[in-house]
Amino acid sequence: MDVSKDLKILLVEDAGVMRKMEVKTLKTLGIENIIEAENGEDAISKLELGVNPDLIISDWNMPVKDGFELLKWVREGEEYKKIPFLMATGRGEKKEVSMAKDAGVNAFISKPFNADELKEKILEAIGEIKEEDPSKVQRVAPVITDSGKVKLRIAHIQITDHLVLGVLKDLIRSGKLRPEHFELETVAMGGWNPVAKALENGSVDGACVLAPIAMDLYSHKVPIKLVLFAHKNGSIFVRNRKGGNFETERASFYRDKSFYLPHMMSIHNMLAHMFFKGIGLEAGVPGNHKVDVSLEVVPPVQMPQIVAQSEEAAGYFVAEPLGTKAIAAGNADLQFLSSELYEDHPCCVVTVQDDVIDKYRVAVEELSKMLVHAGKFIETNPGTAAEIAVKFLDPNGNLGLKVPLLKNVLTEPKGITTGDLYPDIEALDKIQHYMHNEMGIGNIIDVNEFVDISFANAACTNVSERKKAVLHNNPDRLNEILKKSIANKSDTAAKELLNKEGKYLIFTLDKQKYCMDILKIREIIRMVPVRSYPQSPEYVLGVINLRGSIVPVMDSRIIFNLPKINYDTKHFIIVLETEVDGKEIKMGIAVDGVSEVANVVADQIHNPPAFVVNEGSNYVMAIAKVDGKLNMIVDIDKLLYINQTDTPIQAQLELSEAV
Repeated sequence: MDVSKDLKILLVEDAGVMRKMEVKTLKTLGIENIIEAENGEDAISKLELGVNPDLIISDWNMPVKDGFELLKWVREGEEYKKIPFLMATGRGEKKEVSMAKDAGVNAFISKPFNADELKEKILEAIGEIKEEDPSKVQRVAPVITDSGKVKLRIAHIQITDHLVLGVLKDLIRSGKLRPEHFELETVAMGGWNPVAKALENGSVDGACVLAPIAMDLYSHKVPIKLVLFAHKNGSIFVRNRKGGNFETERASFYRDKSFYLPHMMSIHNMLAHMFFKGIGLEAGVPGNHKVDVSLEVVPPVQMPQIVAQSEEAAGYFVAEPLGTKAIAAGNADLQFLSSELYEDHPCCVVTVQDDVIDKYRVAVEELSKMLVHAGKFIETNPGTAAEIAVKFLDPNGNLGLKVPLLKNVLTEPKGITTGDLYPDIEALDKIQHYMHNEMGIGNIIDVNEFVDISFANAACTNVSERKKAVLHNNPDRLNEILKKSIANKSDTAAKELLNKEGKYLIFTLDKQKYCMDILKIREIIRMVPVRSYPQSPEYVLGVINLRGSIVPVMDSRIIFNLPKINYDTKHFIIVLETEVDGKEIKMGIAVDGVSEVANVVADQIHNPPAFVVNEGSNYVMAIAKVDGKLNMIVDIDKLLYINQTDTPIQAQLELSEAV
């Protein structure tokens, strides 16, 4: 069932970047009639002026008047009390859901959410569908395959924290491991909320999930057990390169900005809280009390883009490789690795449904042993593991992950470790007590009851390899982190070059050679007749019909400030395919000629000069020396955002519908 495109939405969200993202998500559902409000008080003013929306979508945590206060005001007023109300929050705790329901909310959604989740919750809020009661959902029993093995469906998201699952899958596929009791099906999901929901409603048999999320689910009677850690360490805190000078400003660099987390129920939130507190700042969700740094929750894969496009974003704390990716792209600087503050800490854990453990204990034990084997394989074969990671974490190329970058992440001395997956119960207990006592998040559980240690005892036989987590939450360590983050400019430069390694198509313009990432290229065709398009920018040649698809074609000579020519059949169109605003688009680039595909490695790549030679040099991200000749490496993403605006050319033209 689709959402009516005629719905009028009052969207209440204090953070500008988040509001912009949510508007974009609503528009992907076809909803255009959106009234924006900055907080509960602003929303009340608009309601009193006669906005009369069909639905209110409100953030919970906001300054001046929060979403919960807005909800109570709406329900108390005779004129407004029947307006459907959808509450959104980054906290995502079960107790918040109960509070909102008691106050009269129609539906509740936890951040971060995607378009499909939002659509479902809108339909629920307006009464088109009923809320699914997890306690009444009939769990689908695990499937027994023709081979007599149980099929285990294990959920994950696209981060290196879950690489043990991808490596195990590859080892099984290649025949290097042959499970006797189970078949493995991995289920990639778009964020933590779908993973948590899948565990809660039993649509998966297990999952790699953030430890605090798993403990929160367990505290609310979701029948799961922790059987292993998925890894230790592996997260990274990066700060935006824009918006100030950290070397001179330090704490004030972060003040009055937003900082992004993958989930409030996460080790990232705990360590960010410690860091900001240590430098004299209060970090938290906006609300009735003033915070220095506003914490916002967004899907991990969106974080690099947010930092690249907004000075309001102070930075983010996330699992790798999404931090190194932003550093490599030149948009962020390393603040610290999570292990520098909490050595050998837990983060993601492997959880399994109780009924699977009860009925298929031998299969779960075999799975545990093979995950431990996969973890050791990653540490002894980081190059091969990086190749597997690209295919497992980025099968469609949407994240732009590259093997050298992943290998760098896997070999970082203080980065992710997978050789010791034995659960550290004391560390889990320390995490839940800090978050509950110091941050007011979560409930206290009996960790010994939550962890079924028997599987780890059978799988992790080398006791000497087990390491206990060590927390370094003290002023000396924080000062060390601050000094190191300023000094490590050479490490940042090295990561930038790693991200630029890869296979490149070499093409010519005005007798000069340029390179373009082969992964973004759909195909190369000879020049065909191009139909001009009225009132399009000068750099747009027009459109072509490519096997039924309308494809805009840009004139690369105009973009690079070169003499204009009349293109003919001697010339070529490079057809790019990329994702813009969640949509796959095709774009043509007219060039003089194409020659070869070259494999370019880091030591052949040099950053461009600091000065700008001409307008076209804005689209050159590096210089590659191939066979003794210099080739300009073109930044394809910048080509799609002409003149550094935030409006992609595809959105400017809307040629697919217009022609």
